Amino acid sequence: MSRPRPAHPSGPGQTPSPSAGLAAVSTALLAMSRHLEVRDVLKTITASARELLDAQYAALGVPDDHGGFAQFVVDGVSDEQWRAIGPLPRQHGILAAMLHDEKAERLADVRKDPRFEGWPSAHPDMSDFLGMPIRDGDETLGALFLANKRCCAPEGGCGFTERDEELLRLLAQHAAIALTNARLYERSRELTIAEERSRLAHELHDAVSQKLFSLRLTAQAAATLVDRDPARAKGELQQVASLAAEAADELRAAVVELRPAALEEDGLAHTLRTQIQVLDRAHAARVTFDNLGVRALPPAQEEALLRVAQEALHNALRHSGAGRVDVVLERRGQGAVLRITDNGRGFEPSLVRRAGRHLGLVSMRHRASGVGGRLTVQSAPGEGATIEMEVPGG
Repeated sequence: MSRPRPAHPSGPGQTPSPSAGLAAVSTALLAMSRHLEVRDVLKTITASARELLDAQYAALGVPDDHGGFAQFVVDGVSDEQWRAIGPLPRQHGILAAMLHDEKAERLADVRKDPRFEGWPSAHPDMSDFLGMPIRDGDETLGALFLANKRCCAPEGGCGFTERDEELLRLLAQHAAIALTNARLYERSRELTIAEERSRLAHELHDAVSQKLFSLRLTAQAAATLVDRDPARAKGELQQVASLAAEAADELRAAVVELRPAALEEDGLAHTLRTQIQVLDRAHAARVTFDNLGVRALPPAQEEALLRVAQEALHNALRHSGAGRVDVVLERRGQGAVLRITDNGRGFEPSLVRRAGRHLGLVSMRHRASGVGGRLTVQSAPGEGATIEMEVPGG
């Protein structure tokens, strides 16, 4: 969607100074490095390219394996205009050239190029054009397209310059790094989610199997006592009811953890509150949650905080013997702090650190650092534990 544009760094119609150009490039590269989600990275690259080269329109296409685009992001076109344009373009003409050739394309008027095949009726009119492939080694990750260089020449557009092409080439090189990192992050997250589901499935099997085994034995005992000792049989049947309720609670808690959290719809605080309410009902320990002023955070940070909370709660409720677990989400500057405190048996953090992945601390630290945050652990034998994760916000 089109956004207000800042004034040209050196004034209208003037060539920017080298320092202003470097500052603009630095701003663009920093913006790309702040995001971890692929879609966010694509949008930031596109907007940064348009701002950096002072173009009216920018687009970034990521090819699929079927002659089309898996993703196509635009900047400078309103949402209404984009909907009116229609389906995503296919890989043909100039677009195909950017994806199949290694060189840039700089044209005074794209409409006069023999490869130009027209565009939909709702498409904005474009003339001067600059295209640049985004490559990682021999692989083309996508291509950047810019159109309609802005300037103050009375006769219209100025056209893109050789300097513009060099700037876009520099941006494309860093865009390849940012896009590759974002893809690796998403794949890593998918693998982590699969590992968590596998772990939960094993725990569900163990916990519920034990409950059902006890349930079966107790029911058999009740059956043998019905005739000769009705009073004892009644007691055994009450135990059957209790075990069945515990098994149902285990299943309910596991289903909540297995179900994808609705972070996008409900936000971190609401999602945490809902899951903690279920855990409080499912376990003997008292589990509480307080939100102290935290509203919205970047999606990657919210997901990391949620996963760390789940891991820490799992440890406290399954391994620490705690009678109480308190979870607090608190605003700190532009960011937030998540704090999970239990009154369980505690542990020696240095010994746990040498033990590797025990209690999932390595995974939690990795999640925190992956979103620019930090994780601290305070514990001692017999004194409970506090896990704290801080993120900077966005």
